[in-house]
Amino acid sequence: MHISEGFLPPLWCGVYFALSAPLVFLGFLQVRRMQDPHTRMFLALAGAYIFLLSALKLPSVTGSCSHPTGTGLSSILFGPVVTAFLSSLVLLFQALLLAHGGITTLGANILSMGIAGPLTGFLVFQLLRRYRLTVAVFFAAFTADLATYVVTSFQLALAFPGRSFLLSFARFMALFAVTQVPLAVMEGLLTVALFEYLRARMGAELTRLGVRIA
Repeated sequence: MHISEGFLPPLWCGVYFALSAPLVFLGFLQVRRMQDPHTRMFLALAGAYIFLLSALKLPSVTGSCSHPTGTGLSSILFGPVVTAFLSSLVLLFQALLLAHGGITTLGANILSMGIAGPLTGFLVFQLLRRYRLTVAVFFAAFTADLATYVVTSFQLALAFPGRSFLLSFARFMALFAVTQVPLAVMEGLLTVALFEYLRARMGAELTRLGVRIA
């Protein structure tokens, strides 16, 4: 759901930068305090997972695209603040070197993929993990993906409301849904598989990280 370079009006670009920057900075401060080698290994894994999945883009709404986000896993392991920082690094790298997203739209893309999605996934995981862990992991990844596309639709509708903001929002949502809902399901299943692998092979390290695996 990266919004392309130059696609948003300058005013909205500035607003989204202002909204995203404080949380990204807080995430940076948290990451800088993480010195344990196992924690850093999981940070690298979470960042690589975000980068890999979010680089698998499909054509979608003009000025944007559809893809998994990969932020659900990071929100489970580290929470939404650290995930905002990891996502900002991924989005900046993709904008500069892969022509995926943009610099002017970086704040908007961080707000949708790096903040709104992970926050939703984190809350869903906290709500569901008391019942069944695999279900909680699936819906954390699933809702983090869908929340990103909802916020992106909202951003595009604000920038291009046409005759009606609500009609524009519904149109963007409907267009994204064709590709994004199946992608969210697949991302949820993939994240469950990866989490189960980590739980089987590195359960003690996950527990030290503060992730409940039982």
